[in-house]
Amino acid sequence: MALQSGLSGLNAAAKSLDVISNNVSNGSTVGFKLSSSVFSDLFASAINGAASSTQVGIGTSISKVAQQFSQGNISTSSNPLDMAINGDGFFRLSDAGTISFTRNGQFQLDKNGYVSSSSGLHLTGYGVDANGKIVAGPLSDIRVNNAILPPVATGQSSAGTGIEIQMNFNAADEVKTDSAGTAVATFNQADGTTYNFSTSVSVYDQSGAQHSLGLFFQKQFPGTSTTDWKIYTSVDGGTASTTAQTLTFDNTTGKVSGSGLLSIGIDIDQSVYTAPDMTGVPLNFTGSTQYSGSYAVNSSTQDGYAAGQLSGIAIDATGVVKGKYSNGQTTNLGQVVLAHFADPGGLQSAGGNLWSESAASGQPQVGAPGTGQLGAIQSGALEDSNVDLTAELVNMITAQRNYQANAQSIKTQDQLMQTLVNLR
Repeated sequence: MALQSGLSGLNAAAKSLDVISNNVSNGSTVGFKLSSSVFSDLFASAINGAASSTQVGIGTSISKVAQQFSQGNISTSSNPLDMAINGDGFFRLSDAGTISFTRNGQFQLDKNGYVSSSSGLHLTGYGVDANGKIVAGPLSDIRVNNAILPPVATGQSSAGTGIEIQMNFNAADEVKTDSAGTAVATFNQADGTTYNFSTSVSVYDQSGAQHSLGLFFQKQFPGTSTTDWKIYTSVDGGTASTTAQTLTFDNTTGKVSGSGLLSIGIDIDQSVYTAPDMTGVPLNFTGSTQYSGSYAVNSSTQDGYAAGQLSGIAIDATGVVKGKYSNGQTTNLGQVVLAHFADPGGLQSAGGNLWSESAASGQPQVGAPGTGQLGAIQSGALEDSNVDLTAELVNMITAQRNYQANAQSIKTQDQLMQTLVNLR
């Protein structure tokens, strides 16, 4: 029996050394999770099924090689598609519909624009609708579209905000009058004496061409409680509109009366540009004031933009993949999902730093990073192997001693048997 026990000890120690050697060899493998040997003792079964108080074990065995899914250190990289999971979860990969899971976040774009692993498996996640909104529906392979981002005319974005200006109108400025002291009834953009202040903003037509929209402000005689300002517009220095919009201020508060939202038209010179004229463009002065002091444009924004080429990719902590375009716009291209398992130790190793689900692991629970039990994603970073080389080298020495001790027990038993054989 001692020979059998020693032999089982040799086998177990050898297998333990295999596990340790595998850990050491993967000390630099991205996303690798170390394994440990779980030993269990062996006893012979009694004939009557009852254990004897003098029962002696018959050795040991490796009952399980358990993977340890503790967090590895996170190191930065220069690839924006590299991702590290900080917390629980696995990347979900697809090989033509065959699903596997990994903690290795080394990804790149393949020739078809799919976000892929080094072995060509596609990263999966949520898609987007026509407006770039994440659709948390069926999972699909994440693909980066290199197509040109179409232009959007000012006022025709999904938000439809148009032109938004916050400025101060000089309440102390005088109404423009003629030599007889009568208020100027006409407007002439070439004659600065017919208006009080002017500024310009950039706008875009339907083809993505940029235009300069001139705004001319003409103060009217103030009433008891309100003051009107007429606003004339011109495009690219052309002839200004003959129809003015009126913006009204409350004289007591100095703030815009009503919503401050106007609607203007923008005439495009079709001899130069291919886009049609624009009508009903929102011109919003909400937040503007009428205080004594200089004219000042505090902010000026508009929602149009030219066509753009994809110039970069960024991924945020929630896994949203964003495309950055040459026109300064950013749009969502998809969202990476993570998978959580009730028992990750039950996953079946498939090599290549991949795991597949099993009955022991349970089915994956899929969701966006940072939700539920799922960790966050760090872009431009990778999770190092969680192998502690110092600890593994100590374990190797221990396994070596165990092997030597078991070999010694076999040698001692052999000597005893030899003594027995030599009895006369």
